[in-house]
Amino acid sequence: MSTAIIAVDAMGGDFGPRYVVPACIASLIRYPSLHIILVGNAQQIEPHMLDLSFSVKQRLTVRPAQENIEMSDSPAQILRGKPDASMRVALQLVREGRAHACVSAGNTGALMALSKHILKTLPQIERPAIMTALPTQKSTIHLLDLGANVDCSAEQLLQFAVMGSAAVQLGGVSQPRVALLNVGVESIKGNQQVRQAAGLLAGLKNINYIGYIEGDGVYRGEADVVVCDGFVGNVLLKSSEGLARLMAATLFEEVKRTFWRRSLAWLNRNMWSEVHKRWSPDHYNGALLLGVDGVVVKSHGAANQLAIASAIGVATRAVQENLPMRLGRHIQASYASLSAAQQVRQNGDE
Repeated sequence: MSTAIIAVDAMGGDFGPRYVVPACIASLIRYPSLHIILVGNAQQIEPHMLDLSFSVKQRLTVRPAQENIEMSDSPAQILRGKPDASMRVALQLVREGRAHACVSAGNTGALMALSKHILKTLPQIERPAIMTALPTQKSTIHLLDLGANVDCSAEQLLQFAVMGSAAVQLGGVSQPRVALLNVGVESIKGNQQVRQAAGLLAGLKNINYIGYIEGDGVYRGEADVVVCDGFVGNVLLKSSEGLARLMAATLFEEVKRTFWRRSLAWLNRNMWSEVHKRWSPDHYNGALLLGVDGVVVKSHGAANQLAIASAIGVATRAVQENLPMRLGRHIQASYASLSAAQQVRQNGDE
């Protein structure tokens, strides 16, 4: 594996360095060619860096930053102020080429605004979108947008579909099935933006657009990429995570009720471990901010050590796949296909 340098916002999220630093150390042990730059208050970071092995210490550095971005800060406030905020400094390291990716569990709106301002967007892309993987009955499905864009035009939904398809294709799926999340699968269903986006997607030859998908179809694995606006996507994601934790807590409570249930659970502990690994939201933490000229990964604000390490893994793989450059090429090819289809339709109308 070639070297990947990741700038991690150590101050982002609900727990800051207390969880972020151990997650970085665990990631450095897992990925021998990984280098991490921890960005934030050095006095709060360094107490969590004691007793490191020589190999880890050589690949872990601290870049001091004295300001924090709070969850209550608005994107407009962030763009005008806090020049030494840890999130901003981490993104600047990517822009300057001193890091290949940025990972943050901080304010989502601020991360999107700063990423767009500092790294700029790829050609043809108006607004970046957040994409993550979710488990299904078959394997995984990728959902975007997850909250970066609450109100979306049909053109923006088209851009999300192009980016999502390209990212999943780069991950190894040759012809990802792309669907629009809707309240029904019939062509007359949905709001105006969704119906218009469906018409645009039908004109893309290099996108395997399969039509509409309903919420229950997501978890049956009926598509590889599901596109929606950020409001709907965020509600679906948070509801899914809450349901997964409810089911896990309920099973745990039921298992504890009797001695025999506890005994059977212990005998089947390997099975329970696999089920937890497959369905736990922590193993799927780490959402790519697609559409900016660099690798940016958003972690949940309440992420624990395991979840933050998962987000670092997402960033590492994106760097290895050279995601921004390859994504840009795919976007250009898709829009060339759309322009050709529009020209054919125009000539036919004439």
